[in-house]
Amino acid sequence: MNLQAQLNKTGGFKNLELLAKQVVEGFIAGMHKSPFHGFSAEFAEHKIYNQGESTKHIDWKLYAKTDKLFTKRYDEETNLRCHLIIDNSSSMHYPEMTDFSINNLNKIAFSALASASLMHILKKQRDAVGMSIYSDAYDYYAPEKGSERHHQMLLSELSKTVVSKPVNKQTETYTYLHQIAEKIHRRSLIFFFTDMFQTTTDQEKLFEALRHLKHKKHEVVLFHVFDREKELTFDFENTPKRFIDVETGEHINLYPETIKEAYEQAVGSYFEELRLKCGQYQIKYVEADITKDFDKILTTYMVERGKFK
Repeated sequence: MNLQAQLNKTGGFKNLELLAKQVVEGFIAGMHKSPFHGFSAEFAEHKIYNQGESTKHIDWKLYAKTDKLFTKRYDEETNLRCHLIIDNSSSMHYPEMTDFSINNLNKIAFSALASASLMHILKKQRDAVGMSIYSDAYDYYAPEKGSERHHQMLLSELSKTVVSKPVNKQTETYTYLHQIAEKIHRRSLIFFFTDMFQTTTDQEKLFEALRHLKHKKHEVVLFHVFDREKELTFDFENTPKRFIDVETGEHINLYPETIKEAYEQAVGSYFEELRLKCGQYQIKYVEADITKDFDKILTTYMVERGKFK
């Protein structure tokens, strides 16, 4: 059964674990087209060799097949700690929908399935995963653990988050990023899923909070989740429409063409500022268009995991 059929059969995200497994398996099957060719068969048992590491665990047979250096993993090896952060404000539930398919996801559903896919890989590699979800409050927190029970608990929370219907849930991202940063005590790889649409637009406070995530030598990846066609290029039919701010309830009636150019310029400038600031603070910035597949998410994980020491 293909992924879209399974989504429809389960009525959304009732079997998020199976969906995540299928996403990962599809990604691995396509790895022969990527720089990671040859890694898929030994995916859970190997990691990319980092220059300066001991060479005694290099798998030379795998090197002969792939012309790339990988080292074998051992149970006593210190495992990765990963923390997932998910923005659950009302804007993340755009576009509003009740029936999901792999080709029809809103921002929160895309973030949840991407997170579950990352969790599937982390579980296979025996890494510890924690999770924070916030909106206008710090909705959920779980510390980094690696047990099966913990894994199932996080999947359940992700599923509930997707089908929740937050009304006028505003965002003060910087407030909760500071709180999350204080909770992550040991060096971790942090994946942050957000559309970066803030009710309170204090940019300095926001970037200060992002910088706080980098303390204690954490590696931070910001997955900027958005619908490129609607939210960046403002591609709407030019008929009278009412645009509603889902976080404040405010609305405006207009013809899209009357503001399209100004909108694209303003939002494009904001996105570029985000990209530049992330680069300044050594935070990896990754565009995550919800109309695309998950390969960019999982490839980013592979790169970040490979260089994490």
